[in-house]
Amino acid sequence: MKKLDGVNRRDLMFALSAFAALGGVPVEAEQNAVRPAPGEETLAKSEAIAFEKMPAKPMANGGTSRSVMQGTLPTGEYVSLHVTTLPPGGVFPTHKHAHTEFLMVKEGMLELNNEGKMERVGPGGVILTASNVMHGIKSVGDVAAVYFVVSIAREPGVVPV
Repeated sequence: MKKLDGVNRRDLMFALSAFAALGGVPVEAEQNAVRPAPGEETLAKSEAIAFEKMPAKPMANGGTSRSVMQGTLPTGEYVSLHVTTLPPGGVFPTHKHAHTEFLMVKEGMLELNNEGKMERVGPGGVILTASNVMHGIKSVGDVAAVYFVVSIAREPGVVPV
């Protein structure tokens, strides 16, 4: 199994920048933004997070998840970001959820079960799992798949992996 020493601040910042570049939020959205629930973190300050500071959590499927951050943006969207490592053959069974996810593949090969249609994505590729659409993920390469997951919702409650 390949070590995750290759995930660094540059990779993380590239992933965050790529998603930020997907589009701006209109001023009206900022003015009408939903405020975070009491006790919910507001992601309103820029920061850099070293990979070794991200707590690793083993998963039942043999993978590892590293939580990066979660909270409500000043514009009202709830965001959760984590880095997942899925060993060859590792699976997230088909499921659906209310939030939307973007997966950016850093290493390995993922197979997306997109409502029964199988699609493969390798390094540099992006997967969108839309709200309330059945999907599943499998690591199909010879090495572990390492990928960033950005979950976006209208309100708190995105369940981190």
